[in-house]
Amino acid sequence: MNPKMKKTANVCMALLAIFLMNSSISMAGDDGWEMLFNGKDFSGFKQLNGQATYTVEDEMMVGTTKTNTPNSFMATEKTYGDFILEVDLLVDPSMNSGIQIRSLSKPEFNNGRVHGYQVEIDPAARAWSGGIYDEARRGWLYPLDLNQNGRTAFRNNEWNHYRIEAIGNSIRTWINGIPCADLIDDMTAEGFIAFQVHSIGDDESHAGKQIKWKNIRIKTENLVQSPWTDVFVVNLIPNNLSPQERAQGWQLLFDGKTTNGWRGANKDTFPKGGWKVENGELIVLSQGGAESQGGGDIVTLDEYSTFEFQANFKLTERANSGIKYFITEKYGSGMSAIGLEYQVLDDEKHPDAKAGTDGNRTVASLYDMIPANKNKIVNKTGEWNHARIVVNGTRVEEWLKGNSLETTTFKGANVEHWLNNRKVLEYERGTQAFYAIVARSKYHEWEGFGSWQSGHILLQEHGDEVHYRSIKVRKIE
Repeated sequence: MNPKMKKTANVCMALLAIFLMNSSISMAGDDGWEMLFNGKDFSGFKQLNGQATYTVEDEMMVGTTKTNTPNSFMATEKTYGDFILEVDLLVDPSMNSGIQIRSLSKPEFNNGRVHGYQVEIDPAARAWSGGIYDEARRGWLYPLDLNQNGRTAFRNNEWNHYRIEAIGNSIRTWINGIPCADLIDDMTAEGFIAFQVHSIGDDESHAGKQIKWKNIRIKTENLVQSPWTDVFVVNLIPNNLSPQERAQGWQLLFDGKTTNGWRGANKDTFPKGGWKVENGELIVLSQGGAESQGGGDIVTLDEYSTFEFQANFKLTERANSGIKYFITEKYGSGMSAIGLEYQVLDDEKHPDAKAGTDGNRTVASLYDMIPANKNKIVNKTGEWNHARIVVNGTRVEEWLKGNSLETTTFKGANVEHWLNNRKVLEYERGTQAFYAIVARSKYHEWEGFGSWQSGHILLQEHGDEVHYRSIKVRKIE
């Protein structure tokens, strides 16, 4: 080689080596992973919003709390859409923190406040680490109350390994190999990744606390989702089933277009009036508050014994409706069909919220029997709320008949009501306590009320306009 060309080649190689050493993201290895943080400086990052201190120590990113400053974020200058992110972190147990993904900071949104999906770092007793919060936007999307096993994944005073998969509309999280959250949402497809130091106000006792991140790596090509799990899926796309939901056995009870799968209570076909399908919603039409004077209640074609049901509902002002389960249609009530009822009601303005006992006719309550938790989170009239009913477990009753021991298995004994992804009540059918509650309720006159092995699921027509969508169910074996 010509000596001058050789010298030029050597200079080029040296410059390339210097570039790679100082690059904020190293070249991808054969496995496709790239280092998101180079362990030397904050090249490729910028600090947003608050003034918490960020330093580099022993190839780690270190964030330190500071008083009187808002939430602080060390954010990538580059944006990411689909990716798999892994990071190890060690956090002071008195801190709260998070990892922003697909996040944004725009002058027109709250003067550039960082907003978007945040994967929670929560060492507190609540133990919601790995849950998904929508920073400065919608609040909690996936609280870890939905996944009790996931609440055990995070270990205080130890390094914890986070894995985040954001592929298409799916965001899934793991901590130390344990699945934590599974969210389906299409609000933001791309944004930066950022590492948060949460604000502490003027609390000097929490100043100087640290969180450390290391081994921060990302993969953006040839992505393969992890195998499906049985973690509950929060799906915010209307009338949609994700692949994981399908694998778990979920079925849509409303496709957003037709009334297939439903019929009128005590009828062979769907009501000709009183209901309509519009804009992907199943709507109960107003009859001026006159119960069952339009099309009447509707019930599923199938019956269920142990199952999980969910639906979104949107109330109009002063509206009343309900989701009933274990409907047998054998009672001739003359009005709405009789069954256990998840109350759907405008608590603010409908008078029934003040009737009953101790609030047992308010939204999400077991109607006229058990009140929902008074700390429930209810979205206001005109906004969507999410209802979930879980019926599971068996109860074996034994008694002596003559000289032999008789047993019977009571299916669907344990029942939970959830509202907006928080459990608001729980009870057990077939117990003395349950029958005592029935005896004090308006249902005491119905023989065997609430004790059926199986039944239909019902949406109530109570004469007020109420909207339903994303109605789905799965049988629990």
